[in-house]
Formats: sequence, C-alpha cells, structure tokens
Amino acid sequence: MKYPKKLVIATTNSGKLKEFEKLLTSLEVEIFSLKDFPEIGEIVEDGKTFAENALLKARTVSEKTGLVSLADDSGLEVDFLEGQPGVNSARFSGIPTDDTRNNNKLLNLLGDLPLERRTARFKCAIAIVIPDKREMVVEGICEGLILKELRGEGGFGYDPLFYLPLYDQTFAQLDIEIKNKISHRGQATKKAIGILREIFSSCQDYKKML
Repeated sequence: MKYPKKLVIATTNSGKLKEFEKLLTSLEVEIFSLKDFPEIGEIVEDGKTFAENALLKARTVSEKTGLVSLADDSGLEVDFLEGQPGVNSARFSGIPTDDTRNNNKLLNLLGDLPLERRTARFKCAIAIVIPDKREMVVEGICEGLILKELRGEGGFGYDPLFYLPLYDQTFAQLDIEIKNKISHRGQATKKAIGILREIFSSCQDYKKML
C-alpha cells in the first residue's frame, strides 16, 4: 500500500520539531506536528522506557490522523543519579515542564562533584507507526559529561550542560550540522530515515530495514 508523503511528528516542542525538520530534509515529505492537530490533545506518557513512550505517542497520532507518524522519547541519564532523570527528563522538576528549573535541579543534585564523575548520556528512541498498524523502533545514544555551569545559547533542555570533551563544547554550543550528526536524536533519525524512505516508496518488508 502506498501512503501519502505526509509525516506527523508527535511533538509540540518547537526546538525538537526544528531539529527533526532539518534532519528529515532529504525525505521530501510534508511534515506536520501536534500543533496541526490540536484535537488530539495531550498524550499521556506513562511508559517505563523511552521506547515505550515513543510508541505510545506514535500509535495515538497515527490512529487519530490516519497518517504515518513518528515520535521520539529522549532524555538524560546521569550515572551518579543512578540513571535519573531518565524518562522523566522533561518533568524532572515538576509540571509544567521548565528547562531552567530542570537544569537548576540537576546542578543542585550534582553539587561540587568533580567533572570526571559527572558522566551521563543522552538516549533517544524513535517509533514509527503506519496506518496498517506496523510499528518500528530505532535508538541512538550520545555519551558526555555534565558541567557545573550552563554554556551556550543553542539547543534546548539540558543541552547547555551536556559537554562533549572531543569538541570541548556543549550541545548548546555545537554547530547544528555537527550536533545533528553525533547526537542521540541524529543517530536514531539516520536509522529512521531509511525506514521512512521504504515506507513512502511502498516497500512491504519494512522490518528488513531494522
């Protein structure tokens, strides 16, 4: 079955949507977000893993719109905090979500811990759901360190604290082209692009792309 070249990104986060639009340019598909479908409302993310949450969002959006949908769930895992904030990264400091409060809470919890012990990683799971109910999930991981102060004006979320020694910059300082190549979301999206390309070209054996 051939699907219209329309893709719904299951997010209302303008920063995340902008990154995805940049990453998916080569697909030449019409991209929508949840802002284009306000009737869907808030989607409860009560999964225990990034993959579960991504699937919850992608399933709901595909069912409501009848279009191919893509949803990601991503977050920060800090070793010293035994994997926190994890799936609660966006809600780390409570509701409504607030990047500044989240970053301040993280800094307070880590205190004066030396940099070499502030190891962390960003993880991303991307789920793709198509109208015939087929589902696919891909993942990406990026390792780094948590600084003691914010650096950079770009990105969103924990980006100003997430430091990559190889580049001597945070995600918020990195050139967007470099970030999109090495980030957790960039890695997962690269895998997702191959799957989406097959979907929109009417390939029937989607799972072989995994």
